[in-house]
Amino acid sequence: MASTTASQRLAGKVCIVTGSSSGLGRAISLAYSREGAIIACVDLRPEARAEIESERQVNTDELVRQNGGRAIFIKADLSKAEEVEAMVQQTVAEYGRIDVLVNNAGISIEANHAGLRIHETPDSTWDITMAVNVKSIFLTSKHTLKQMLLQDAYPSRDRGWIINMSSIYGLVGGHYNCSYAASKAAVSNLTRQVALDYAKDGIHCNAICPGYTQTAIFKNTVAFLDDVERIRSQHPLHGVGVPEDIAGAAIFLASAEARWITGVSLPVDGGYTAQ
Repeated sequence: MASTTASQRLAGKVCIVTGSSSGLGRAISLAYSREGAIIACVDLRPEARAEIESERQVNTDELVRQNGGRAIFIKADLSKAEEVEAMVQQTVAEYGRIDVLVNNAGISIEANHAGLRIHETPDSTWDITMAVNVKSIFLTSKHTLKQMLLQDAYPSRDRGWIINMSSIYGLVGGHYNCSYAASKAAVSNLTRQVALDYAKDGIHCNAICPGYTQTAIFKNTVAFLDDVERIRSQHPLHGVGVPEDIAGAAIFLASAEARWITGVSLPVDGGYTAQ
Protein backbone atom coordinates (compact mmCIF):
# COMPACT_ATOMS: atom_id res chain seq x y z
CA MET A 1 0.00 0.00 0.00
CA ALA A 2 1.03 3.63 -0.38
CA SER A 3 3.00 5.42 2.30
CA THR A 4 1.08 6.22 5.49
CA THR A 5 3.30 9.16 6.45
CA ALA A 6 1.08 11.61 4.57
CA SER A 7 -2.45 12.53 5.54
CA GLN A 8 -4.07 10.56 2.68
CA ARG A 9 -6.14 13.57 1.61
CA LEU A 10 -6.53 12.08 -1.87
CA ALA A 11 -7.06 8.47 -0.85
CA GLY A 12 -8.42 6.39 -3.72
CA LYS A 13 -8.80 9.28 -6.16
CA VAL A 14 -7.80 8.51 -9.74
CA CYS A 15 -5.64 11.37 -11.00
CA ILE A 16 -4.29 12.14 -14.46
CA VAL A 17 -1.12 14.24 -14.33
CA THR A 18 0.14 15.49 -17.69
CA GLY A 19 3.77 16.40 -18.23
CA SER A 20 4.52 13.93 -15.46
CA SER A 21 7.98 12.79 -16.45
CA SER A 22 9.88 15.75 -15.01
CA GLY A 23 9.65 19.03 -13.14
CA LEU A 24 6.34 20.08 -11.64
CA GLY A 25 4.45 17.11 -13.07
CA ARG A 26 6.83 14.65 -11.49
CA ALA A 27 6.64 16.40 -8.11
CA ILE A 28 2.84 16.50 -8.24
CA SER A 29 2.59 12.83 -9.21
CA LEU A 30 4.81 11.77 -6.31
CA ALA A 31 3.05 14.05 -3.83
CA TYR A 32 -0.39 12.86 -4.93
CA SER A 33 0.67 9.24 -4.51
CA ARG A 34 1.88 9.94 -0.98
CA GLU A 35 -1.60 11.31 -0.29
CA GLY A 36 -3.17 8.04 -1.46
CA ALA A 37 -4.03 8.90 -5.06
CA ILE A 38 -3.81 6.53 -8.03
CA ILE A 39 -1.81 8.14 -10.84
CA ALA A 40 -2.00 8.05 -14.62
CA CYS A 41 1.32 9.59 -15.63
CA VAL A 42 1.00 11.17 -19.08
CA ASP A 43 3.82 12.51 -21.23
CA LEU A 44 5.47 12.15 -24.63
CA ARG A 45 7.99 9.77 -23.09
CA PRO A 46 8.45 8.22 -19.65
CA GLU A 47 12.02 9.49 -19.23
CA ALA A 48 12.70 12.86 -17.62
CA ARG A 49 14.25 15.78 -19.48
CA ALA A 50 18.04 15.60 -19.56
CA GLU A 51 18.63 18.88 -17.72
CA ILE A 52 17.83 17.51 -14.24
CA GLU A 53 20.12 14.55 -13.58
CA SER A 54 18.36 13.36 -10.40
CA GLU A 55 15.09 12.92 -12.29
CA ARG A 56 16.70 10.64 -14.89
CA GLN A 57 17.54 7.88 -12.44
CA VAL A 58 14.04 6.36 -12.43
CA ASN A 59 10.83 7.19 -14.32
CA THR A 60 7.99 8.81 -12.40
CA ASP A 61 5.51 5.93 -12.68
CA GLU A 62 8.20 3.45 -11.65
CA LEU A 63 9.15 5.57 -8.65
CA VAL A 64 5.52 5.77 -7.54
CA ARG A 65 5.31 1.98 -7.63
CA GLN A 66 8.66 1.57 -5.87
CA ASN A 67 7.28 3.74 -3.07
CA GLY A 68 4.22 1.51 -2.73
CA GLY A 69 1.75 3.50 -4.82
CA ARG A 70 -0.24 2.73 -7.95
CA ALA A 71 0.63 4.31 -11.30
CA ILE A 72 0.72 3.68 -15.03
CA PHE A 73 2.41 5.57 -17.83
CA ILE A 74 0.44 6.70 -20.90
CA LYS A 75 2.20 8.13 -23.93
CA ALA A 76 0.21 10.93 -25.57
CA ASP A 77 0.63 14.02 -27.71
CA LEU A 78 -1.94 16.23 -26.01
CA SER A 79 -2.32 18.55 -28.98
CA LYS A 80 -3.96 15.70 -30.92
CA ALA A 81 -7.60 14.94 -30.13
CA GLU A 82 -7.43 11.24 -30.92
CA GLU A 83 -4.50 10.72 -28.55
CA VAL A 84 -6.21 12.64 -25.76
CA GLU A 85 -9.37 10.59 -26.18
CA ALA A 86 -7.32 7.39 -26.08
CA MET A 87 -5.56 8.60 -22.92
CA VAL A 88 -8.88 9.11 -21.16
CA GLN A 89 -10.16 5.73 -22.33
CA GLN A 90 -7.01 3.95 -21.16
CA THR A 91 -7.23 5.56 -17.72
CA VAL A 92 -10.86 4.54 -17.33
CA ALA A 93 -10.15 1.03 -18.60
CA GLU A 94 -7.40 0.66 -16.00
CA TYR A 95 -8.98 2.37 -12.99
CA GLY A 96 -12.71 2.76 -13.71
CA ARG A 97 -13.05 6.53 -13.36
CA ILE A 98 -11.22 9.88 -13.34
CA ASP A 99 -11.44 12.13 -10.30
CA VAL A 100 -8.66 14.67 -10.86
CA LEU A 101 -7.04 16.10 -13.98
CA VAL A 102 -3.83 18.08 -13.56
CA ASN A 103 -3.09 19.92 -16.81
CA ASN A 104 0.60 20.47 -16.25
CA ALA A 105 2.16 19.76 -19.66
CA GLY A 106 3.59 22.87 -21.25
CA ILE A 107 6.56 24.46 -22.97
CA SER A 108 8.44 27.75 -23.00
CA ILE A 109 10.27 27.99 -26.31
CA GLU A 110 11.30 31.55 -25.47
CA ALA A 111 13.31 30.30 -22.50
CA ASN A 112 15.64 28.50 -24.90
CA HIS A 113 17.19 31.49 -26.65
CA ALA A 114 18.10 35.13 -26.21
CA GLY A 115 15.14 37.46 -25.69
CA LEU A 116 12.94 38.44 -28.63
CA ARG A 117 10.17 41.00 -28.78
CA ILE A 118 6.95 40.31 -30.64
CA HIS A 119 8.10 41.76 -33.98
CA GLU A 120 11.06 39.38 -33.86
CA THR A 121 9.13 36.28 -32.76
CA PRO A 122 8.74 33.52 -35.38
CA ASP A 123 5.20 32.48 -36.22
CA SER A 124 6.18 28.91 -35.40
CA THR A 125 7.00 29.86 -31.81
CA TRP A 126 3.50 31.26 -31.37
CA ASP A 127 1.79 28.31 -33.07
CA ILE A 128 3.65 25.60 -31.17
CA THR A 129 3.26 27.38 -27.84
CA MET A 130 -0.49 27.75 -28.29
CA ALA A 131 -0.87 24.13 -29.39
CA VAL A 132 0.98 22.74 -26.38
CA ASN A 133 -0.03 25.23 -23.68
CA VAL A 134 -3.63 26.01 -24.65
CA LYS A 135 -5.08 23.55 -27.15
CA SER A 136 -3.89 20.63 -25.06
CA ILE A 137 -5.81 21.92 -22.03
CA PHE A 138 -8.91 22.43 -24.15
CA LEU A 139 -8.69 18.84 -25.40
CA THR A 140 -7.83 17.15 -22.11
CA SER A 141 -10.54 19.09 -20.28
CA LYS A 142 -13.09 18.35 -23.00
CA HIS A 143 -12.60 14.59 -22.99
CA THR A 144 -12.09 14.27 -19.23
CA LEU A 145 -15.21 16.31 -18.50
CA LYS A 146 -17.23 13.94 -20.69
CA GLN A 147 -16.10 11.10 -18.43
CA MET A 148 -16.62 13.01 -15.18
CA LEU A 149 -20.20 13.81 -16.14
CA LEU A 150 -20.91 10.07 -16.44
CA GLN A 151 -19.68 9.36 -12.92
CA ASP A 152 -21.65 9.41 -9.70
CA ALA A 153 -20.83 12.33 -7.44
CA TYR A 154 -19.20 11.87 -4.06
CA PRO A 155 -21.36 12.31 -0.93
CA SER A 156 -20.00 15.87 -0.84
CA ARG A 157 -21.69 16.39 -4.25
CA ASP A 158 -18.29 16.88 -5.88
CA ARG A 159 -17.82 15.04 -9.16
CA GLY A 160 -14.33 16.07 -10.27
CA TRP A 161 -11.38 18.41 -9.98
CA ILE A 162 -9.41 20.07 -12.79
CA ILE A 163 -6.19 21.91 -11.96
CA ASN A 164 -4.53 23.87 -14.76
CA MET A 165 -0.92 25.01 -14.65
CA SER A 166 -0.84 28.70 -15.54
CA SER A 167 1.98 31.05 -14.53
CA ILE A 168 2.72 34.39 -12.93
CA TYR A 169 2.78 35.50 -16.57
CA GLY A 170 -0.86 34.55 -16.82
CA LEU A 171 -1.44 37.37 -14.32
CA VAL A 172 1.21 40.00 -15.07
CA GLY A 173 3.44 40.99 -17.95
CA GLY A 174 7.06 40.04 -18.40
CA HIS A 175 9.84 40.54 -20.90
CA TYR A 176 10.61 38.68 -24.11
CA ASN A 177 8.01 35.91 -23.78
CA CYS A 178 4.96 37.10 -25.71
CA SER A 179 3.85 33.62 -26.80
CA TYR A 180 4.29 32.06 -23.37
CA ALA A 181 2.60 34.92 -21.52
CA ALA A 182 -0.35 34.99 -23.91
CA SER A 183 -0.78 31.23 -23.63
CA LYS A 184 -0.81 31.32 -19.84
CA ALA A 185 -3.29 34.20 -19.77
CA ALA A 186 -5.51 32.02 -21.94
CA VAL A 187 -5.13 29.17 -19.45
CA SER A 188 -6.20 31.40 -16.55
CA ASN A 189 -9.32 32.62 -18.32
CA LEU A 190 -10.23 29.18 -19.66
CA THR A 191 -10.05 28.04 -16.04
CA ARG A 192 -12.69 30.61 -15.07
CA GLN A 193 -14.89 29.60 -17.98
CA VAL A 194 -14.81 25.89 -17.15
CA ALA A 195 -15.40 26.66 -13.46
CA LEU A 196 -18.58 28.57 -14.24
CA ASP A 197 -19.89 26.14 -16.83
CA TYR A 198 -19.45 23.03 -14.66
CA ALA A 199 -20.10 24.29 -11.12
CA LYS A 200 -23.66 22.98 -11.35
CA ASP A 201 -22.23 19.51 -11.94
CA GLY A 202 -19.99 19.62 -8.87
CA ILE A 203 -16.79 19.92 -10.90
CA HIS A 204 -14.07 22.28 -9.66
CA CYS A 205 -11.64 24.01 -12.00
CA ASN A 206 -8.75 26.07 -10.65
CA ALA A 207 -5.32 27.17 -11.85
CA ILE A 208 -1.95 27.46 -10.18
CA CYS A 209 0.30 30.35 -11.21
CA PRO A 210 3.85 29.44 -10.22
CA GLY A 211 6.64 31.92 -9.91
CA TYR A 212 10.13 30.99 -11.03
CA THR A 213 10.68 27.41 -9.87
CA GLN A 214 13.76 25.22 -10.04
CA THR A 215 12.94 23.10 -13.09
CA ALA A 216 14.53 22.51 -16.50
CA ILE A 217 12.76 25.61 -17.85
CA PHE A 218 14.30 27.67 -15.05
CA LYS A 219 17.77 26.41 -15.95
CA ASN A 220 17.22 27.49 -19.55
CA THR A 221 15.87 30.88 -18.51
CA VAL A 222 18.92 31.59 -16.39
CA ALA A 223 21.23 30.48 -19.19
CA PHE A 224 19.67 32.59 -21.92
CA LEU A 225 17.65 35.44 -20.44
CA ASP A 226 18.54 36.38 -16.90
CA ASP A 227 20.77 35.76 -13.91
CA VAL A 228 19.85 33.78 -10.82
CA GLU A 229 20.32 36.56 -8.27
CA ARG A 230 18.12 38.99 -10.17
CA ILE A 231 15.34 36.42 -10.41
CA ARG A 232 15.65 35.53 -6.73
CA SER A 233 15.35 39.19 -5.79
CA GLN A 234 11.98 39.39 -7.57
CA HIS A 235 10.52 36.79 -5.15
CA PRO A 236 10.46 38.46 -1.70
CA LEU A 237 9.75 35.25 0.25
CA HIS A 238 12.58 32.68 0.09
CA GLY A 239 13.66 33.50 -3.48
CA VAL A 240 12.80 31.03 -6.25
CA GLY A 241 10.59 28.05 -5.51
CA VAL A 242 11.01 24.30 -5.76
CA PRO A 243 8.57 21.88 -7.43
CA GLU A 244 7.30 20.68 -4.06
CA ASP A 245 5.94 24.18 -3.37
CA ILE A 246 3.65 23.80 -6.37
CA ALA A 247 2.76 20.22 -5.48
CA GLY A 248 1.45 21.36 -2.11
CA ALA A 249 -0.97 23.75 -3.76
CA ALA A 250 -2.05 21.03 -6.20
CA ILE A 251 -2.85 18.70 -3.31
CA PHE A 252 -4.93 21.36 -1.58
CA LEU A 253 -6.96 22.20 -4.70
CA ALA A 254 -7.84 18.53 -5.24
CA SER A 255 -8.79 17.92 -1.61
CA ALA A 256 -11.89 18.30 0.54
CA GLU A 257 -10.39 21.44 2.08
CA ALA A 258 -11.01 23.23 -1.25
CA ARG A 259 -14.69 22.24 -1.45
CA TRP A 260 -15.87 25.87 -1.94
CA ILE A 261 -13.10 26.97 -4.29
CA THR A 262 -13.44 27.14 -8.06
CA GLY A 263 -12.40 29.54 -10.81
CA VAL A 264 -9.31 30.71 -8.92
CA SER A 265 -5.87 31.40 -10.40
CA LEU A 266 -3.70 30.92 -7.33
CA PRO A 267 -0.25 32.54 -7.34
CA VAL A 268 2.39 30.34 -5.71
CA ASP A 269 5.23 32.73 -6.24
CA GLY A 270 6.98 33.92 -3.09
CA GLY A 271 5.27 37.29 -3.39
CA TYR A 272 6.24 38.01 -7.02
CA THR A 273 2.77 39.23 -8.03
CA ALA A 274 2.18 41.10 -4.76
CA GLN A 275 4.58 43.87 -5.81
